[in-house]
Amino acid sequence: MLIALTAAGVTVLIDATAGRLPAVAYWGPALPGLDAEQAASLVAAAQPVTGSNDPDVRPRVAVLPGPETGWTGRPGLRGSFAGAGWSPAFLITEVTVDGDPVGAFHAGGAGRVEVRAVDDADRLELRLTLELLPAGLLRCRAAVRNLAGEPYALDDLVLALPVPAEATELLDFTGRHNQERVPVRTPFPVGTHLRENRKGRTGADSAYLLHAGTAGFGFAAGRIWAVHTAWSGNHTHYAEQVHSGERLLGGGELLLPGEIRLATGESYQSPWLYAAYGDGLDEIARRFHRHLRAREPKVSAQRPVTLNVWEAVYFDHDTNRLIDLAERAAAAGVERYVLDDGWFGSRRDDTSGLGDWVVSPDVWPRGLHPLVDRVRELGMQFGLWFEPEMVSPDSDVARAHPEWIMAARAAWPIEARTQQVLNLGIPEAYEHVRTQILAVLREYDIGYVKWDHNRDLVEAGDQTHRGRPGVHAQTLAFYRLLDDIRAAHPGLEIESCSSGGARVDLAVLERTDRVWVSDNIDPHDRQRMMRWTAQLVPPEYLGSHIASGHSHVTGRRHDLAFRAGTAIFGHLGIEWDLAEATEAEAAELRAWVAFFQRERDLLLGGDIVRLDGYDDRVLVHGVVAPDRSRALFAMAITDSITPDPGPRLRLRGLDPEARYRIRPLLIGPEPRLIAPEWWGADRSGRILTGAALELAGVASPRTHPDQVVLYEASRV
Repeated sequence: MLIALTAAGVTVLIDATAGRLPAVAYWGPALPGLDAEQAASLVAAAQPVTGSNDPDVRPRVAVLPGPETGWTGRPGLRGSFAGAGWSPAFLITEVTVDGDPVGAFHAGGAGRVEVRAVDDADRLELRLTLELLPAGLLRCRAAVRNLAGEPYALDDLVLALPVPAEATELLDFTGRHNQERVPVRTPFPVGTHLRENRKGRTGADSAYLLHAGTAGFGFAAGRIWAVHTAWSGNHTHYAEQVHSGERLLGGGELLLPGEIRLATGESYQSPWLYAAYGDGLDEIARRFHRHLRAREPKVSAQRPVTLNVWEAVYFDHDTNRLIDLAERAAAAGVERYVLDDGWFGSRRDDTSGLGDWVVSPDVWPRGLHPLVDRVRELGMQFGLWFEPEMVSPDSDVARAHPEWIMAARAAWPIEARTQQVLNLGIPEAYEHVRTQILAVLREYDIGYVKWDHNRDLVEAGDQTHRGRPGVHAQTLAFYRLLDDIRAAHPGLEIESCSSGGARVDLAVLERTDRVWVSDNIDPHDRQRMMRWTAQLVPPEYLGSHIASGHSHVTGRRHDLAFRAGTAIFGHLGIEWDLAEATEAEAAELRAWVAFFQRERDLLLGGDIVRLDGYDDRVLVHGVVAPDRSRALFAMAITDSITPDPGPRLRLRGLDPEARYRIRPLLIGPEPRLIAPEWWGADRSGRILTGAALELAGVASPRTHPDQVVLYEASRV
């Protein structure tokens, strides 16, 4: 049977004929008029000829590729019954679309295809799901169940999708703590481009999204196919080109040796592999954004401006100082106040106390009530920091239950940040954490949790099961803990923080409302990190704070306009000791907060646009209203540029035939710059068509390095 699904300008044609596992025969721009005859002709016409030394029947690459078809590339399923049954041949027994059986051909819009198959020895059942979502995203996953009377050792399960030969370049990401999501572009190699993550969390250096596209693809144009493994533990992304020319993008969970052994009747389900087709990187990003914006519960663009106290006080939890900071924050327009690390147990520094989630009576003799009550009186929400999966060796829980620490042997793994990992796969450890967190949430009026995760999972074994690998179980337990807490407190918002941005993926974003892009909030670096984190995550999810004038991470100094002009293109917050602000800085900060509050529907609800055609020192980006009536853009100069003055400012995404007034937006004091003539003495700008603004552009001001200038384009 053939199944054609079309949504948001994308068509996926699935070939499940002759009882064979489904293969994607076409995935790309929408194909109009695709009826049964056209679909069959397309599949037949696309069959390549047999090569000079190929099998007599050309290998067919299913979504779960297998050697039984002659495929010699990476198999989708690897496992065995004590060495036997390692190459199962599956035959389809049932195919449904949105729960209904289908005949020889089905055409429709967005929908879910489910396939049941059994192997030739009746030992394994396979269930494949392929779903085209309303945003034009394709996602797929697989489940394997053991039907035999002996254990099945599952070593690997990855899914793969074909891309055409014109996809000659790859783009994915690397990075590290404080420098997350650094783009890497390479040619599509012969063989395998393999990105394995073994850190037990998504990782600051994760592939994030793996793109394959036509030569020179950019933000605006170029046919691109991309995949993302939605899993917060060990995982894989890969691109493969075999000698016969087939090209695939794939991914799945990375399983450690012996991690999954299925007894009779037991099953394993892979994470979702998301896939996007688009013309340009911006279209790929917008597909993921629209998918997340359709999530329930929705994350509103009306996000409260947040102050986090970490870089203001660190572990110095003095009640009077924290209340003073709250009062200064409320005066600046802040709407949410977050108390960070240091409020619990023996946590006076970063060497002890993790795992003891009880308010410290030494620091808070009256509990958190004096601070929480004052924050609430000031009209702000109160938020609190937790790191539930980690444990300090110097803690009550570690001393009482050393067997709860993840380890592959009797000796614990090497420490990182003076931490070990608490094994949430052990029911008693899970209940300890759950009970303590819920007790705090019951006692205090808390609307927000910053959920941190500050180390990789190294030798993450289960001591209660002879050190057997436990990352898979730990990841599922983390999801279950989030679900339990949100079920008990439905209005609670949760931020995914992981020593910065090391746990950012679509699976964690099903359960959280914000990600911390990086521990580095220096705007010079954040310009690039925000630019690329937005390839998957929409602006309203991106924790984006106005830093201190002197960066705590890099040591750079920046004026408030650059710090704030960078931060407003995400969920705005402040990470600054406001007691150090001058009166002039406090007034300028109030102006920036008020501007964000007026414009957050557009800043956090618009379509992102990133401009090509500039060198690495010039970053132009913005957000455009869905009806293209207004847009806000920023041009950031991060270094001295040649030639001087700089390149023209061009805007994309507007209605080319409409006329727009473009003008600079100057919040607070006018920055140090030499303005172009078109700004006008009153800074009212000029009226130009959308086409002129995109194709011709306007002169940019002459600025110092590390400055950003904002522009508004309004249809007239």
